[in-house]
Amino acid sequence: MTDVIARMGGRRPLAREAPRAIRLVGKVLTVLPARLAVLLSGRRPIVVDGNPLDPTLQLFLTLLRRTGVTGMLTGSGDAVDVAKSRAGMRDTCIGLGGPGAPVEVENLSAPGPAGPLGIRRYRSDPAAVGAVPALVYFHGGGFVVGDLDCYDALCRRLCRDLGVDVFSVDYRLAPQHKAPAAVEDCCAAYEWLVTHAADLGVCADRIVVGGDSAGGALTAVVTHWARDQARNRPLAQPCLQLLIYPVTVMTAQTRSRTLFAAGYLLTGADMDTFARLYVEGSGLAGTDPRVSPLLARDLSGLPPAIVITAGYDPLRDEGEQYAEALVQAGVSVTHLQMGGMIHGFINFPGLGGGVERSLAEVISTVGAHLQGFEAG
Repeated sequence: MTDVIARMGGRRPLAREAPRAIRLVGKVLTVLPARLAVLLSGRRPIVVDGNPLDPTLQLFLTLLRRTGVTGMLTGSGDAVDVAKSRAGMRDTCIGLGGPGAPVEVENLSAPGPAGPLGIRRYRSDPAAVGAVPALVYFHGGGFVVGDLDCYDALCRRLCRDLGVDVFSVDYRLAPQHKAPAAVEDCCAAYEWLVTHAADLGVCADRIVVGGDSAGGALTAVVTHWARDQARNRPLAQPCLQLLIYPVTVMTAQTRSRTLFAAGYLLTGADMDTFARLYVEGSGLAGTDPRVSPLLARDLSGLPPAIVITAGYDPLRDEGEQYAEALVQAGVSVTHLQMGGMIHGFINFPGLGGGVERSLAEVISTVGAHLQGFEAG
């Protein structure tokens, strides 16, 4: 088991069977009783700020640590191997993402600011009569790693359980493409969907924008952009924004960034490297609202928001700060605090237990909002 876990982080070349082996590890962890999981971790139950760490995640993190996997990136500083880091994230997400829901999938292409933009569509009901609601999803990965395949299982799940068409955006990544390339791609993808909503069978005024981590930051920035654009020209606004443990201040110095800087998958070193690869040399400062949406001057007039934070996430505090700032600006906010979770938990439902329950709660909360819009 420990050999498989080591390969998950890309510390060694990943074999072709890595996702299958990782999935097997997930199944083993799933069936372990909570007490046994904690016992096998070799530590007492971990409790920080009154939040007990999920037992399965505690054992999972222990396995990572014992095999030398210290974060999301392979290498450190200028020696980071981006290709291996991307492969490691892909295999981990595929291995622990759970079974893929049987929905129809098609790959589309939209015009982007730097050429064709890949968009993967997940159809909830290809035979549906009339326009259906949609979710535009921006994946996580620090603006550097992550891709459509990493998020395939999640997007299938969202499509099936929410009954919406999901459009997963293949935006450009750093370091090949510096900020604000990702922002420009995501804005273009949203505008394309709104403009072609009728042809796609999508209801233009029932489009949710959402994403996790870096994708959460992109979600926030897209809602700012759409609001500002609508002040000068007709552009349908998102009906809801889903921000899953978002990056909200690129240069944040929060307590959670210090408290969880090591040992909880996403590390302080990872975040420093992501920021450097995405922003350094871009011409943008780390305080620019296009990379730090919490620092935008005006947060009013934005669509209702669901903000998800995880108790053992370095990004926890800035996510909470963004939720509070939205409330202060008059935006309706539902804030779900997943106390026992770590950064990235939505990609690990294959671990079962509290991870699966937390993801199910996120999905049911989004579903309740969509039903509320229908009732209204």
